Amino acid sequence: MNNRTGTRIAFIGGGNMARALIGGLLRREILPAQISVGEPDAASRATLEHTFGIRTAAGNPAAVDSSPVVVLAVKPQVVTDVLQSLRDAWSTPPPVLLSIVAGLRIADLASLCPSGMPIVRAMPNRPALLGAGVTALYAGPTVTEEHRPLVELVVGAAGRLLWLSAESQLDVVTALSGSGPAYFFLLAERLADAAAELGLEPATATLLATETLYGSGMLSRGSDSLAQQRAAVTSRGGTTQAALEFLAAGGFDGLIAGALRAAAARSAELADSIGQSLRPGRNA
Repeated sequence: MNNRTGTRIAFIGGGNMARALIGGLLRREILPAQISVGEPDAASRATLEHTFGIRTAAGNPAAVDSSPVVVLAVKPQVVTDVLQSLRDAWSTPPPVLLSIVAGLRIADLASLCPSGMPIVRAMPNRPALLGAGVTALYAGPTVTEEHRPLVELVVGAAGRLLWLSAESQLDVVTALSGSGPAYFFLLAERLADAAAELGLEPATATLLATETLYGSGMLSRGSDSLAQQRAAVTSRGGTTQAALEFLAAGGFDGLIAGALRAAAARSAELADSIGQSLRPGRNA
C-alpha cells in the first residue's frame, strides 16, 4: 500500500511513539497530506507541523476527519476523555481503532466506543523509535481481513510485526519485547562493569560492551537459530564455554524465566487496574 491509495491516517496524541510511526510512514512514501494528528499542546503541534509537514488539530474530531484508521496514542488516564470527545465524530462505518495505549484491553476500549467498532491492540517496543522495532498485534472480534492491511501499513513503518491468537499473550509480549531492551542494556552494563574491575578502562569496557550488543543483535537476525549462533561462538573447552557453564551453575536460566513471569504478571495486574479505573463509579 502506498501514497497512491490516498489512505488517510489519523493519530490521537503526538508523543514519541506516534512520531516514530509518522516518520516511518513518510519514509515509506505516505504523503504528509494523508496524516493528521490531534494534539492539545500547541508547542507539540508546532513541532509536528515543522518536522513532518503534516496537519494537526487541537481538537480530536477535526483530526479524525473520516480517516479509515485511527491510532490511539495517549496516556491511559486520558483515554476516557479522549474517546468521549470523539463520540459524535466517528464515520459510518467506523474506522479501525489501533490502540498503542499500554495495558488497555479491547473490552475496556470497546466500552467507550460505538458498538461493533473494530479495535486492534498493538504492543510496539522502544526500538520502534529507530524503525527497528517489533510490534505484536491482537485483533478484536469485529476486525475483518479488510482492516488488517490498514493496521499493518501503520505499524509496519516502525519495524517488523506479528499477529497474536489471544489477547492475554500481549502480557507475555510486554515482558519479552516491551521490557526486553532493558534486560539487554542491563547485561551490557554489568559486562562493562565487570571488565573494568578486571583492568579495562571504563570507557573502553563500555564501548566494547555496547558494540558487542549492537553487533550481536545484527547477527541474531541471520538464518541460523539463536542456539546455532551461540554454538558458533562457543568452542569446546574454551573461554565462552567456561563463562556459560558458570552462568548455568548460578541459575541463569531460572532467573530469566522468573524475570519474564514477574513482568508478565505485572502487565496483567496493570491492565486490570487500568480497566477498573475506566469503569463507572471509579476515579480515572
